[in-house]
Amino acid sequence: MSTVLVAEDDFAIRDLLTFLLDTSGHHVLACADGGSALDTARREHPDLAILDVSMPGINGIEVCRALRGTAATEQMPVLMLTSHGQWLDVSTGFDAGADDYLVKPFEPSELMARIETLLEQSGTEAPPASS
Repeated sequence: MSTVLVAEDDFAIRDLLTFLLDTSGHHVLACADGGSALDTARREHPDLAILDVSMPGINGIEVCRALRGTAATEQMPVLMLTSHGQWLDVSTGFDAGADDYLVKPFEPSELMARIETLLEQSGTEAPPASS
């Protein structure tokens, strides 16, 4: 079972992400803001982080940079999730160290495929795909 950190300030999207990940066999650590996401990542060392770019306080870009700057979390795959799809926004996410970038609204199947790919690439055992 993989542990996935979800940092999303929109309750409905956070709830959807938690449901999708949980029903796919992942353990979910859900946070509503960047500060608690960073604290949780440093304490729990999840296998993957899904970070919303626009959050109150510390945004997803800053969280990603902080994760990359800490030895315990620097190799953790990071998927940025945002409603901003312009090239500059995407480029900023990748420059911060994100491994992938998905624009809202997203297809749940696309999200799950990207998560499984990131986990496989990192060498983390992903749960078997549900039929």
